[in-house]
Amino acid sequence: MEVRRRKFQGVLNILSFNRHFYIAGIGILAFIIISHQIFEWSDLLYMTIIAAFLYGLIMPLIISAYVYDFSGYYTFHWLKNCSIDKENVKQILNINAGFDETSYIIKDNFPQADLKVFDFYDAKRHTEPAIIRARKVSLMYPDTQQIVTDSIPINEQSADLIFLLSAAHEIRSHEEKILFLKECHRVCKTHGKIIMVEHLRDFPNFLAFSVGFTHFFSKTTWKNAFENAGFTSCKEVKFTPFMSIFIYSL
Repeated sequence: MEVRRRKFQGVLNILSFNRHFYIAGIGILAFIIISHQIFEWSDLLYMTIIAAFLYGLIMPLIISAYVYDFSGYYTFHWLKNCSIDKENVKQILNINAGFDETSYIIKDNFPQADLKVFDFYDAKRHTEPAIIRARKVSLMYPDTQQIVTDSIPINEQSADLIFLLSAAHEIRSHEEKILFLKECHRVCKTHGKIIMVEHLRDFPNFLAFSVGFTHFFSKTTWKNAFENAGFTSCKEVKFTPFMSIFIYSL
């Protein structure tokens, strides 16, 4: 099945799923503008605050449009940097947090492989309003299975590839991350790979998302989680200054 994306679908998704932040931000901005009309305070301070708020509201949308709509993220051309022998890939897992825009694309790229899709969303643990909204519009891949993060229902050493695409950061607990990655380790073949794509809690993403960059995790945090889960080999490929592709193997 070919999935055609609308123009600016990525940035529109970000705006829709995180609209509570934008409504709150616009409300605070309106309050600042009104208060400046009522009270006397420095024009320089006023303009600085206005500029900071506008930056915080607009820059994440610009970066999101760049990453998700113009960088080729959904064309999967970046797979060529992951050293994958497609002919030998027989079993693929795509694991998401309740919002799936990639399973049909993965299947198109690996038509000969069996693709299993798992959703680890847990309403009690994963309470972000953005996830709840995203789930309502997500295109469900056939036979997608709901799982818990510490139990992937397939046999040991079954998967050639496991995709974690902009999803694993929704596991907020570090201990839960390690348990989840241990399960990925259990089901991954000896020469299999995990392909994880994530924003990082780093300086470029701070410039892009300001305080919103704390929603992501640092490279050190991910390194610690994967090492504790038993993975020994890692290759990082930068996909735009704001996204990293991590290729982990046993």
